[in-house]
Amino acid sequence: MALPKKIFVLSFVLALFTLFFIISTIQYRLDHSQATAIASLPPEVATYEESNAHNFTYKSLIEGELRSGDTLSSSLSRDKLSPTVKKQVVSQLAQLLDFRRLRPQDKYRIYLDDQGELIRCEYESSPFDCYSVTKKNDSFVTQKDIVDLKVEVFMAEGKITSSLFNAFAEQKIKAPVIYAFADIFSSRIDFNTETQKDDSFRLVYEKYFKDDKFVGFGNILYARYEQKNGLAHEAYYYQTDSKLGAYFDNNGREMGASFIKSPVPMGRVTSKFTWRRKHPVSGVVKPHLGVDLAAPVGTPVMAAADGKVAFVGRKGGFGRQIILAHAGGYKTHYGHLYRFARGLKKGDIVSQKQVIGFVGSSGVSTGPHLDYRLQHHSQFLNPFAMNFKPKSFLEGDELASFKGKADGLIRLINTATAPDTLYVRHCVVKPGEHITLL
Repeated sequence: MALPKKIFVLSFVLALFTLFFIISTIQYRLDHSQATAIASLPPEVATYEESNAHNFTYKSLIEGELRSGDTLSSSLSRDKLSPTVKKQVVSQLAQLLDFRRLRPQDKYRIYLDDQGELIRCEYESSPFDCYSVTKKNDSFVTQKDIVDLKVEVFMAEGKITSSLFNAFAEQKIKAPVIYAFADIFSSRIDFNTETQKDDSFRLVYEKYFKDDKFVGFGNILYARYEQKNGLAHEAYYYQTDSKLGAYFDNNGREMGASFIKSPVPMGRVTSKFTWRRKHPVSGVVKPHLGVDLAAPVGTPVMAAADGKVAFVGRKGGFGRQIILAHAGGYKTHYGHLYRFARGLKKGDIVSQKQVIGFVGSSGVSTGPHLDYRLQHHSQFLNPFAMNFKPKSFLEGDELASFKGKADGLIRLINTATAPDTLYVRHCVVKPGEHITLL
């Protein structure tokens, strides 16, 4: 063989070998990176899948939706189902569904065979509440179905330009997530007074999808707010063995304190706590022993802490007012309300962050706002200057478990660029389990 031809053959073989090596290397890196990503996930994000798949054949499918004023029976009649099939569907679903709780836009699908007889019925009252009636031999099996969901864990970050709400909106973050973020830090930061231009935030939160359709936001898994002066606040979602999930800082201290700083997290401070203030209506200079928080009429007002209703009614210039009594000799006052929470009365026990009323302008007021006051025995205190103890602390093995999961999440965050999907997992909602959305 001539020398040039030998060189050509050798070059061709070498090129093929090089190409094979490159492809193998790329595939190895892809496989390795996927394995590393899965291995680095915190234990609570392990994937889990089950299927509600059913193998059956049918001749016709009837799809329907409840309208306003419908009963299930009247809706099925509109679809011209035979009396026999309608009776079977209603009687079977009645075993699991409270028909008084059916709502417009509830959906159903009826599968029939070539004789027009019922094979299967599927009823959906929410993305997480799905029921089925399936013919098996000569009887029916009625059950609440497993729901398969896709969960995207998403990261976002940004800087404050004017307000927390506007900064989040610029990142296309929806209102439920914004309010949940503010609520996490409600006992550490007052976003009415402590927000400054160039403060920054970062958060990791869940988006739930069913059949590739967005159905709602899950938990915020991580939240960080760094103030312009360098002071940073971080919170991690963690579910202990003994209670529901809560938020903890890096040292395992629960973010929730005995009192939240503001009962209206997104209100605007129009008057601060002071011993000398010119009253906007009377013009008289006198103490203002509370904080005025301006917000639109109807904005929910939350209880600042667990307590008991000591007063609910009208009280002079405060208009509609609620006074709550708390442990340790504390009381909180909520004035100028538009209305009270339905059914609220003196002696009721309320929990922290429970909505007790709504912002208004009753009494002597120049516009809609909440007059919020904190009293300890006979002395009024500046509620925004108080520091209260955390509700709980993680210790021992629980603290070690928390730190391990927090470290795993931070490793993922540090390798991502916001906005970005950190990972995707699947979860299954079984009968008896409940998913809470923001």
